[in-house]
Amino acid sequence: HRPESLAVERVMWGKNQTSAMVVARATGVILLAAARAGVPVEEYLPAEVKVAVTGMGGAGKDRVRHALTNAHRVEGVPAQADAADAVAVALCHLQQARLRSAARAAGVNVR
Repeated sequence: HRPESLAVERVMWGKNQTSAMVVARATGVILLAAARAGVPVEEYLPAEVKVAVTGMGGAGKDRVRHALTNAHRVEGVPAQADAADAVAVALCHLQQARLRSAARAAGVNVR
């Protein structure tokens, strides 16, 4: 595979610090591999992903999955919550990439 970009959800400290550490380690490896391959990476806060998909930053996992399948008509959204989250991050990234491209074309400086 030759991805043009990579999107990840920023790790947030929640109730389960052990899980957060495992995810942070995995994310670090992914970021390193992307850097070595020259693939640009964008990180999104969980609330950013939820707003992009549902319009609400505090939406639950069920609402995100429902919005993916019904509002955005994404077919084959996985039933597993983490996999559905990955689809949501990808959709968020696609939306943000389009917005950034349009802003750059209009001469607006974006990150």
